[in-house]
Amino acid sequence: MKIIVSNRSGVPIYEQIKEQIKEAIFSGELREDDVLPSMRGLARDLKISVITTARAYGDLEQEGFVTNVQGKGCYVLPRNIELARENALHKIETGLQSAVTTAKTSDVTKDEIIERVNLLWEVDYE
Repeated sequence: MKIIVSNRSGVPIYEQIKEQIKEAIFSGELREDDVLPSMRGLARDLKISVITTARAYGDLEQEGFVTNVQGKGCYVLPRNIELARENALHKIETGLQSAVTTAKTSDVTKDEIIERVNLLWEVDYE
C-alpha cells in the first residue's frame, strides 16, 4: 500500500492518511489481520511528524477499522459490512450529485438522467 500526502490539498495530512487506509480496507487491498506500517516508519517515509501518523491511526482505531497491539503494531480488523455499504452509498451519492449538477446546468432532464442510469446498470463490467 502506497500512501501519498499533499501539503496543498487543504485536507489535514492525518485525514489524508486515514482516508487512504480506509479506502485500501474497503477495496480489499488491506485485509483482516494485515499489519499497517509502523507509525514511526510511515512518518519517516512521508517526512511528517509521528504525532500526525499517531492521530491517523488513533482515529482509525476509534472508528473500528484497526486495533493497536502494544509493541506489535496496528492490525486491520474484520471488515464491517454495514460500514462498507455506507461508504459505497456515499461514493454513489457524490457521483450522482455531480451528475445532477451537470444535468441541471446543461438542460438535461431528470428522465434523461434516469434513462442513462438504467442503461449503465445493464452494462456488464466484468
